[in-house]
Amino acid sequence: MAPQTGPEPGLQGRHILFGVTGSIAAFKAAGWIRSLAREEARVTVVMTRAAKQFISPLTLGALSGNRVHGDMFDHHPERIMAHITLSREADCVLIAPATAQTIARLAHGMADDLLSATVLAADRPVVICPAMNTNMLHHPATRDNLERLRGFGYTVIAPACGTLACGDKGAGRLPEWDLVRETLLALFTEQDLAGRRILITAGPTREPLDPVRYLSNRSSGRMGYALARTARRRGAEVTLVVGPVHLDDPPGVEMVRVTTAVEMENAVGTLAERMDIIVGAAAVADYRPAVCQERKIKKTEAASRCIELESNPDIMAGLGGRRRPGQLLVGFAAESHDHEAEGRRKLVEKNLHLVVINDILGSRTGFDVETNQVTLLTGDDVRRLPLLSKEATADRIWDRVVELLRS
Repeated sequence: MAPQTGPEPGLQGRHILFGVTGSIAAFKAAGWIRSLAREEARVTVVMTRAAKQFISPLTLGALSGNRVHGDMFDHHPERIMAHITLSREADCVLIAPATAQTIARLAHGMADDLLSATVLAADRPVVICPAMNTNMLHHPATRDNLERLRGFGYTVIAPACGTLACGDKGAGRLPEWDLVRETLLALFTEQDLAGRRILITAGPTREPLDPVRYLSNRSSGRMGYALARTARRRGAEVTLVVGPVHLDDPPGVEMVRVTTAVEMENAVGTLAERMDIIVGAAAVADYRPAVCQERKIKKTEAASRCIELESNPDIMAGLGGRRRPGQLLVGFAAESHDHEAEGRRKLVEKNLHLVVINDILGSRTGFDVETNQVTLLTGDDVRRLPLLSKEATADRIWDRVVELLRS
């Protein structure tokens, strides 16, 4: 079965007008353009004269698959009015890297090169990714110019911190592509979770047995992270309480890291009251060793040792027992058999609004895989989704949550 049977979250088919200006960080734009092309976005590059001193138009044209523009006064009949046609064809304008010079030009409405004229003519979202020396970035003129651009409604992505090409350390590095990609995706996503505060739990918990051993499970946290990313794209304020995982943090999401079930319960309990939606996607260990040994258990001791276990708190059941009016709770049921019956039991016993059921024995629906196939269960409705990527699955879950909020 193909993993994609419906619209996939991504930039496929989107027309990105990509402005490249004269910064040493221009070489990174090549990687970004390649990533966009791999996602089947349509990329048209406009380079300033200074940008061509750092990277060749031939390189960016080969990576984008399209002609690179740069001449304000190109005499070719199809490109005489390029600043108008390019702005009309684009879904958004992305300028990366954006130098202090280009930022100043845009902030004051200048149109003395093709890129600035195209931006001035564009009735489209504009995303600015500054990259420059730290002192240039913090100069009052640059700060004022960036504030003017924000006032125009442009999205300015704050530069990253680190060691710069000049050797200085501080803010001024080009932002990471993951953050920029999420910003672009949000532009093309309905903001139907805007203003909602959402808490998501993800990953496994580890319950210590001795200083080197623990009880845990195979959860990778991928589903919870997909939920966090997609909720953030849809405008939500997202907090992710996560056990030990090996995943990159979703951009724009507040991270709270825990290890044990008790730590996760405490973190969730502290945050829950102010949340509008809580999603329990974590695979919380049901039991923990009654005693954590202070010293490592030796192999000779382990053969005859009996490990006594005690129950961990049921986090979602606790929340269901005290949820405030208007607060929506979503639970997960990872089952090996009797899927719908077990899901319905959890829906009722834990006082939840929605339960997401998935089969942990499936080779493409269990732990640590990129796809999932779930059933969405409410008190009066059952919806079986097709096999999808975890991000596409997360979007379908949020679609159902939005329906519940509106009803």
